[in-house]
Amino acid sequence: MNPLRLHHIGYVVASIDVAMPGFVRSLGANWDGQVFHDPHQKVKVAFLTTRPEDAQVELVEPAGDDSPVLRFLREKGGGLHHVCCEVADLESQLLEFRSRGAVIVKRPKPAVAFNGRRIAWIMTAERALIELLEQSVSAVSPSGGILRS
Repeated sequence: MNPLRLHHIGYVVASIDVAMPGFVRSLGANWDGQVFHDPHQKVKVAFLTTRPEDAQVELVEPAGDDSPVLRFLREKGGGLHHVCCEVADLESQLLEFRSRGAVIVKRPKPAVAFNGRRIAWIMTAERALIELLEQSVSAVSPSGGILRS
């Protein structure tokens, strides 16, 4: 089994600008002021940090009437949406999750908030929505192979 590292927890909100001050106050978190607009995912996202070594909290805002999180916002009023795990090998991790009964909801595609690193979405048999984030490529080995951090 390939190791997973919890990267962030995604929380859907109607507006990052409106919700952010409450999250910062409630969690005692820090926000760098950045909001990423991702046209591929049709969302805006911002990340809060409590401690550098801990997983982040991601606020997710729909960006348009065709945003995949808009239905969740309308039906549930927002809230906890997904967990994101960083993985060394995205393709093999997808195969591994499928072998355990998960369904691939969205195939890998680059994400703006992660400098083009690819993400994919799965739904486990327990109905947990998981975002898988490809680890960043940190270097190329002398033999030409990619080393991942």
